[in-house]
Amino acid sequence: MISVVTVTYNSSRTLQDTIFSASNQSCSKFEFIVIDGVSNDGSIEILRDNEKFVSQWISEPDTGMYDAMNKGIHMATGDVVGILNSDDVFYDDQVLSKVAAAFKKNPELDAVIGDIVFVKEDDLNQVVRKYSAKNWKPAKFAWGYMPPHPSFFVRREWFEKLGYYKTDYKIAADYELLIRFLLKGGLRWKYLPLTTTKMRMGGLSTRGIQSLITLNKEIYRACKENDVYTNYAMIYSKYLFKPFEFIFK
Repeated sequence: MISVVTVTYNSSRTLQDTIFSASNQSCSKFEFIVIDGVSNDGSIEILRDNEKFVSQWISEPDTGMYDAMNKGIHMATGDVVGILNSDDVFYDDQVLSKVAAAFKKNPELDAVIGDIVFVKEDDLNQVVRKYSAKNWKPAKFAWGYMPPHPSFFVRREWFEKLGYYKTDYKIAADYELLIRFLLKGGLRWKYLPLTTTKMRMGGLSTRGIQSLITLNKEIYRACKENDVYTNYAMIYSKYLFKPFEFIFK
């Protein structure tokens, strides 16, 4: 079974779309867990109105997004865990079925990664950027590249063996965890030619120059903590290629 974890704080504008996206999945065996950080914008009311679609949910204080993710993973009972952000949606209703089929077909796998698309905030069907893991490999961590985190599905046991998201990171705890799992931890993973998620533009790691600086400082730290050689010239060089990821229509 797959456990999908969503963390939310004052996301009432988008939370209903996320819940609908999860509830509409064709997969017969999955659970949907929502961790709310005591929202005051109507999110809790949305959760109460949609309890039939949510396997478990709590609303309590946390120390941030990654602390909330860890809570959700601790609550999970599935063999495989994935993250769906509260302002994102699954690409279509077949995503979890295809992920489950990949693990069933390849029981030796510890994790899978796929592709995502970025869409306009007010139009989930307007794709403006593709983010594919097709040509990604662990050596690219040193250059500031990681596979798209929302497309990462991993066997839950590895959180118990290798640890959870580090809560003293502000933006890049997902980067650090992926290095720890896919490179240092040596997990057996496979790329799936599957678009898993639609992400609205404007996430935490793309909000202005200060966030960009913080992000890259944390990427540097994540590499160092996991014995991956890098430097800031290597990390920032990725921005030379960013424009080619956008789609103009």
